[in-house]
Amino acid sequence: MSTEVRQMFSSIATKYDVTNEVLSFGIHRLWRRTAVRLSQAKPGDSVLDCASGTGDLALAFKRKVGATGHVIGTDFCAEMLESGPAKAAKAGLQVDFQVADAMDLPFEDNRFDVASIAFGIRNVDDPVKCLSEMGRVVKPGGRVVVLEFGQPTGVFGALFRFYSKTVMPTVGGLLTGNRAAYEYLPRTSAAFPAGERFLSLMDQSGAYAERSAHPLTFGTANVYVGLVR
Repeated sequence: MSTEVRQMFSSIATKYDVTNEVLSFGIHRLWRRTAVRLSQAKPGDSVLDCASGTGDLALAFKRKVGATGHVIGTDFCAEMLESGPAKAAKAGLQVDFQVADAMDLPFEDNRFDVASIAFGIRNVDDPVKCLSEMGRVVKPGGRVVVLEFGQPTGVFGALFRFYSKTVMPTVGGLLTGNRAAYEYLPRTSAAFPAGERFLSLMDQSGAYAERSAHPLTFGTANVYVGLVR
C-alpha cells in the first residue's frame, strides 16, 4: 500500500492545502490547535511530527515550543514536504523537514518530548508498528499525539457520510484533478479503527502507560494521546 499511497499524495501535493481548506471549511485549524494543546508541549520542547505533509501541524508545534524548542517534520512522500520550508520561512519559523517512514524512524530512542501524526496513521501499512516507533523515539513520560478522522453517528454521522462519499470526491477531483484520491481518503477513514478500537491498537504497541481519546466536532475526528512508558 505504501507505494500507491506515496504516488497518490505526490499527485495532489501542490493542491493539497487549498483543497483541504475548502473541504474542511477551515475547521482543521481548530483540530490542530486542540492536538497541540493536548500534547502539553511547552517552550523548549523537542517535537517530531510524522506524516507532516505540507507542515501545518509542525508549524503549530513550533509556535508552541518557541525559539528554544526544536521541531522536525517528516513524511515518506518528498513531494508533500516541498512546500514546508517556504511556508515555515514565510511564518518566520525554523522547522526542519526530512523524508522518513513513520514505521522506521531514523532517530535514536528517547530523543523527543512529543511525537505527533495527523491524518496519516491510517495510511501506513502497520499502525501498531507506527505507534511503537513513535513511542520509541519519545522520552518516558512524554506524549504521542494522533489526530485522525472518526466515525460520527446519528444524524450528523449520516450527513458526514453523505458529504464524504459524494461532495469530497467531486470537489477534490475538480481542485486536484485526482478524484480517486478523494474517494480513497474518506473510504479509509470510514474503515479505520476509531475510538476504543484505536485505543486497543495503542495497547497492542506496548509503548504507552496511559492513553485517552478526545472526540472533536461530534466525533468527526479524534485526538488520541498516549503517555509513553
